[in-house]
Amino acid sequence: MELYEPDVAAVPVTTILSALGDEARLEIVRELDRDGERCCGTFDLGLAKATRSHHLKVLREAGVTHTRIEGTSRYVSLRRDELERRYPGLLSAVLATAPTP
Repeated sequence: MELYEPDVAAVPVTTILSALGDEARLEIVRELDRDGERCCGTFDLGLAKATRSHHLKVLREAGVTHTRIEGTSRYVSLRRDELERRYPGLLSAVLATAPTP
């Protein structure tokens, strides 16, 4: 099974910024930036599983994250290199200026 992930070159910057505009999604990106690839179930955001899954889907469909399926587990990572090539400095600027919880 493969999940839809757009080519970052085709994703408008407004789509990426919209995905990063939610505090829960921004926290997911912070954790991925700090820790690297993570299993989907390891994000402790105080959200229901369905809500967490929704946020992960929004990030994936905006081209911000990559999801790798291994057995029954899903692992999420940032698409930092691709984002950096398309929008140099964007992710670093958002992470550097966003308030931390």
